[in-house]
Amino acid sequence: MPYRKAVGAAVFKAGGEVFIGRRINAGDNEEAGAWQMPQGGLDPGEDPLDGARRELFEETGISSVTLIAPLEGSFAYDLPDDLLGKALKGRYRGQRQRWFAFRFEGAEAEIDVGAPGGHKPEFSTWRWARLRELPDLVVPFKRDVYLEIVAALEPIAAGLDG
Repeated sequence: MPYRKAVGAAVFKAGGEVFIGRRINAGDNEEAGAWQMPQGGLDPGEDPLDGARRELFEETGISSVTLIAPLEGSFAYDLPDDLLGKALKGRYRGQRQRWFAFRFEGAEAEIDVGAPGGHKPEFSTWRWARLRELPDLVVPFKRDVYLEIVAALEPIAAGLDG
């Protein structure tokens, strides 16, 4: 099975914290697996940066961002065996993602995880977090890829600590 082409958006506010959303299917679970940064599949022929901006808006309502930098290379994760053939429309073994770091320039009132633009909600709530928290908050099968993404994002976050 191939990897799904996908993108991710790390949205930083002043001070270096990053946006995370609690997955809607996590219910009231506060444990690992409930949280992640906005991410999703690319449409056929879609430019990755355009796809990251689209996914960001569809999942969060956020459009007031400026690009800080694209991350070098891509980041991949595999689905666990029990999700193969079920998750990701049953067609992919995981995702190969291109990630982009953005600076949030808007007011927090802009953030809407409850179906902005009529899209199906993916998050039940959201918060700002320190990067180092993320690997312990995501589903276990994404932990290793989040360790890689966090390492690539750390220099950006450090520059925003100001």
